[in-house]
Amino acid sequence: MSSNTSPFAPSTAKPGHGSIVVALLPPNTPVLRTVSYQYPLKLVAPDALPPPERDDASTAPSLIHTVFLLTYGGGIVAGDSIHLAIHLETKARLILLTQGSTKIFKTPDPALVSQQHMHATLTADSALVYLPDPVQPFAQTAFSQSQSYTLENGEGSLCVCDWVTSGRSARGENWDIHEYKSRNEVWTAPSDTDGPSKKRLLLRDNLILDSHGQTNMPLSDRMDNYSVFGTLILRGPVFASLSAFFIDEFEALPRIGARNWGDGVQLEHTPQEQRRHARQQREEADGLIWSAANVRGFVLVKFASRGVEGSRNWLRDMIREEGSVLRGFGERALLCLK
Repeated sequence: MSSNTSPFAPSTAKPGHGSIVVALLPPNTPVLRTVSYQYPLKLVAPDALPPPERDDASTAPSLIHTVFLLTYGGGIVAGDSIHLAIHLETKARLILLTQGSTKIFKTPDPALVSQQHMHATLTADSALVYLPDPVQPFAQTAFSQSQSYTLENGEGSLCVCDWVTSGRSARGENWDIHEYKSRNEVWTAPSDTDGPSKKRLLLRDNLILDSHGQTNMPLSDRMDNYSVFGTLILRGPVFASLSAFFIDEFEALPRIGARNWGDGVQLEHTPQEQRRHARQQREEADGLIWSAANVRGFVLVKFASRGVEGSRNWLRDMIREEGSVLRGFGERALLCLK
């Protein structure tokens, strides 16, 4: 036998590919059936935890699984390509997190684009919380990512965030990138689908940033001094309360040109109004702006701020104040927002 011949069958795993499958064992015990990955992707799954609030009559799963998405070397190198597939079976719940911002390293050639793609399939009564740290593209980077979610029979609940920063501000980087693209899509498909032709697009959200665009104006000049831009996507019964909260709070924001007819009159505010007023003052101090809208059964939240901490603190405070994510998934779900 040649010294170069291995007695083992060749691996079918592809570099940068990973898979997560959360299944439900009878009567109501969720398990991580599959957690596999290949360099440069790395997945870490700590012990599952029970939800903070659950009674014996609840149909919610008895455990909430968490998986951390990592990369060897602490970031994505030029030319890297990462592909992650996720499948949540009936009633399964999963928290996806990162350990620090997803750093994108410099590319020697703008045509050499780093890529990251994730596709998640959700079934009946399943739920996904994906609240990662932001993507941090360094100067002279080219990066493209996509997040695609398929809801079998239109079921499943999503709370997913996609946000990006201007780079390493301590080094003076300010959107000094070649290109950054991020696409979020949500599809519905019958559970017995035999091909993509039966899928139907529910939502598509695209962010495209490039060095000059069609205006020949540097990207940093077009970003109006904002260092963070992000999108939060909410859908499904598990996050119905949180969705309604964002819509209500957005409608309560002060409007340009609005007049306070109670000037000079001291009114007694409810605790909710006091919290809202304090949060709005912090938003103004952090240079944070945001909007929320109902879009075809989704609540789509857009936000931007002068600094990373402004967006991080605002998103954490909003989710904490409403409370349903903490009750259903626990503190670990907000780990990247601390």
